[in-house]
Amino acid sequence: MVLMKVKFDLPKRVKLAQGLWLMYWLSVMAGILIFSLGLFFKIELRKRSEMMDNDESHFVPNLLILVGLAACGLNAFGGKVCHDSLDPTKFPKWKPMVKPYLCFCIFFNVVLFITALLCFLMQFSIYFALAEGLKNGIRFYKDTDTPGRCFMKRTLDMTQIEFRCCGNNNYRDWFEVQWISNRYLDFSNDEIKDRVLSNVEGKFLMDSVPFSCCNPGSPRPCIQHHLTNNSAHYDYDHRIEELNIWTRGCRQALVAYYGGMMNSIGALVMLFIGLESAVMVGLQYLTTALETLADPENPESESEGYLLEKGVKETLAGVMAKITSLGKANQVEGGEEEAAATAS
Repeated sequence: MVLMKVKFDLPKRVKLAQGLWLMYWLSVMAGILIFSLGLFFKIELRKRSEMMDNDESHFVPNLLILVGLAACGLNAFGGKVCHDSLDPTKFPKWKPMVKPYLCFCIFFNVVLFITALLCFLMQFSIYFALAEGLKNGIRFYKDTDTPGRCFMKRTLDMTQIEFRCCGNNNYRDWFEVQWISNRYLDFSNDEIKDRVLSNVEGKFLMDSVPFSCCNPGSPRPCIQHHLTNNSAHYDYDHRIEELNIWTRGCRQALVAYYGGMMNSIGALVMLFIGLESAVMVGLQYLTTALETLADPENPESESEGYLLEKGVKETLAGVMAKITSLGKANQVEGGEEEAAATAS
């Protein structure tokens, strides 16, 4: 028994073919959008790769680029099939390809679903990559003359300015590292010498932050040094006063940025799956309607389109039987080859 049977006449078939043609080209545009977003996402990751742990992967943006390109090709082919479907001289050459094409589209939708799922889940890996990467970035901030770390200061400063953040978790992360290179410290100064000698590891630590942590919207000139020393500044109490530096950590800011981007891309891919499913169903109805014409010689005759030739259970049972038979055939061939090898 066929599933979801619908009767078609010529005007209905024409409208269905035209509607599908438009939907397929809309899907091509969506594929271009997914490709562009994957490329943009990859560029954004590369821009801040210095501040991420080395284990951070570009698998998801690469997958988005790949499925975007595949979507363009698949849907352009589907659009061509729909365009030629009402021409009796052109459609027969596409007819044998429709069934494999629909099977491949089902597989492609599964890949799209996995891609969307990875987009939603990747923000967790980004969180841990940034946690370690930003920690190292703050530690290497001063190493402007060390190969491989020359641009760490610039990258971190630009990030703090752009995302209005300071430190890894908060601005106090800068208190725990020496972020000024020894090249720029005057060791003849007693205060600097005492600070270095008083530290177990011989580091010059202070309650200060880089200039990029300053909030330009604050009415007071930026206080970036001696942040916890109330006596160093006039009319100042760091415990109750709102500081004129960014208090949000860069890990939180970047996770929010990348998380929002990945959630938006994931939602777009899920919507695209819905569009792909709709055009698959439409193409199935169109091709079956053309196959069941009451009079194949008369294009204006009525026909019946359907979603499945049998019920859902029967169709699944048939698919499983085919897979099982293919597996058995491979086993038989393997056994014959082993027997032949033993005999020789």
